Amino acid sequence: MLLFFVPAAFLAACFACSILLFSPVREALLVHWQMLRQRMRRWRWPAPLSPLALQGGVAACSRSWRQLQQLLRRRWLLVLAALVLVTVPVLLALMLAGRTMLDGFQGAERDSNEQVLALLQGEQLTAPVALPPLAFTTAEVLQVRPMLASADRNWQLLHPGFSQRLLRVFRVMREQYGYEMAILEGYRSPERQNLLAQAGSNVTNARAFQSYHQFGLAADCAFLRDGKLQISEKDPWAMRGYRLYDEVAEAAGLRWGGRWTMMDFGHVELQQAGVLHK
Repeated sequence: MLLFFVPAAFLAACFACSILLFSPVREALLVHWQMLRQRMRRWRWPAPLSPLALQGGVAACSRSWRQLQQLLRRRWLLVLAALVLVTVPVLLALMLAGRTMLDGFQGAERDSNEQVLALLQGEQLTAPVALPPLAFTTAEVLQVRPMLASADRNWQLLHPGFSQRLLRVFRVMREQYGYEMAILEGYRSPERQNLLAQAGSNVTNARAFQSYHQFGLAADCAFLRDGKLQISEKDPWAMRGYRLYDEVAEAAGLRWGGRWTMMDFGHVELQQAGVLHK
């Protein structure tokens, strides 16, 4: 369907550009439209088309084709510019329409699927011991998340189905890959959501009740290394962790924020239809 739609949209855009940019094209279309209306008025069923009328139509089409060729030869540079303007957005849309947002994810292994699925059928896990508040106010953390100190990290405020999936993700990341994880923010009040939205689009585009955080179905997480939070994806060790985090989270039925246009590597959510307010 896409292979049909893109060429059709391209041809339609070229036709519209030719009408808008070239007055001879508009005049030719107007003349042919008037001729068509006159012929339709004279047309009677089942009278056959006369050879003279057929020859006249062929001659008119030939003249129009020659006029179009002459027009393209005279204004080829303008036509080329119009084709670039029409083609480039379509090509960019096709290039950016892929699901994968990061290099190197296409061939990622999914060997953790069976372990995650098995854990989902197992015992109810308990939340880890909370980190001290000072862990969230270091210079490295505040540089990436300046409003993190006031975030809520209470596991009890999360939806039980989501929290159990996330706890199992934490276990797989620790036992299978050696990455200790901690929650940065879980439930988020509508007031805080609006406050973050007002801080700018680089923080969030979602307002109150437009985020799964308001329903306890989302959390922002990070890695612990040597007892300190490691958030920035510029660190190769952390970037490898986010890659694995994506695989394990999706195997547990969660959606990873690193695949968004505005990538949020630590974010995961349990999407449910009809929850968000558009």
